[in-house]
Amino acid sequence: MQKKKIPMRQCVGCREMKPKRELIRVVRSPEGEIGLDFRGKNPGRGAYICPDPACLAKAKKKNALGNAFHCQIPDEVYNQLCEQMESNADA
Repeated sequence: MQKKKIPMRQCVGCREMKPKRELIRVVRSPEGEIGLDFRGKNPGRGAYICPDPACLAKAKKKNALGNAFHCQIPDEVYNQLCEQMESNADA
């Protein structure tokens, strides 16, 4: 019996390859809006980040999400990511 292949993605903060399900997807919609996609199903270009505030800080410092999407990232997106990471840590 063959094992099911686990999709891997690279975190834009720490640049480590991790299973897709362990990461949070940030998506830029076809309309140009940037938001969080927790199901991984929204249409648009996606970038992945670890649910770790240290990775988010690295990504923000390097403008990694901005480079991935070829646009400026509003502070609200970083604030949303930070809130989501904190709520996951409490759970």
